[in-house]
Amino acid sequence: MKKYAFGADIGGTTIKLGLFETLGNLIEVWEIPTRIEENGKYILIDIAASIEEKLKEKRISKLDVEGIGMGVPGPVGRDGNVLKCVNLGWGVFNVEKEMTTLTGFKAKAGNDANVAALGEMWQGGGKGYSDIVMVTLGTGVGGGVIIGGKILTGINGAAGEIGHIPMKDDEEFACGCGNKGCLEQYASANGIVMITKRYLDAHPEEETTLRDVEKITSKEIFDEAKKGDKVSILMVDEVGRMLGKALAAVACVVNPEAFVIGGGMSKAGDILIDAIKKYYTKYAFHASRETVFKMAELSNSAGIYGAVRLVLE
Repeated sequence: MKKYAFGADIGGTTIKLGLFETLGNLIEVWEIPTRIEENGKYILIDIAASIEEKLKEKRISKLDVEGIGMGVPGPVGRDGNVLKCVNLGWGVFNVEKEMTTLTGFKAKAGNDANVAALGEMWQGGGKGYSDIVMVTLGTGVGGGVIIGGKILTGINGAAGEIGHIPMKDDEEFACGCGNKGCLEQYASANGIVMITKRYLDAHPEEETTLRDVEKITSKEIFDEAKKGDKVSILMVDEVGRMLGKALAAVACVVNPEAFVIGGGMSKAGDILIDAIKKYYTKYAFHASRETVFKMAELSNSAGIYGAVRLVLE
């Protein structure tokens, strides 16, 4: 194993890059803008150029670099083919081969949520476990599944789409994916706001401090729940029920050692985790009932850690 490796987390606005020692130590992290013009043709070129500059700056020989891993915001097949990334302007092409051509390094790529899960398993909240499911609670609900220390991608890179587990048959509005009643519609940061507003509209007689809030956000709901507001507590409990039930179903399929909970909404802390665990225990198959819940630890750097881990595999 060579001494160094690079990780890239490719987002629609910026690309986060990290220089690592292959033992897992992050040496430096930096960002470059994501140029999506001309169908994103400059993205990999810019990454390659930035890595070249960093090698010169650090006086590192290319012979000492194991390779570069990439987290991509879209499905990536086992062969390295990107199957369209709409927000990057990419169509179908082999991102690994292209990056190797540009840099001369071994290159590996994966879906960004899956790669983040791999990072958490390697050096974050899932460290010490080889079978984890990461759940990212933010604007949406993302997920990544790691089995035997490796990403479970599925046939076309769509494994781990926990946010699109169908939960309700009577939902009127469509999810961003086009279906109706997905977990993401209720258990994301946007989702808890939506179910709270629906509840307040349907129960005008209910007294709650949320009616005094200028703009209801997921943070406001969790904060008011911590203060004892009954409606807020009820909403947190409902999100916990949705997530607990969905993760019980996931556990029936992959039987993980741990669930790692991350994303902006996870900052709510124990009040959220306790609500999830309450219902997970209720619904889980007996053999999976003792699965532990851990908080993610790498924050926005999980993607670059996981990208490097891809290379080391």
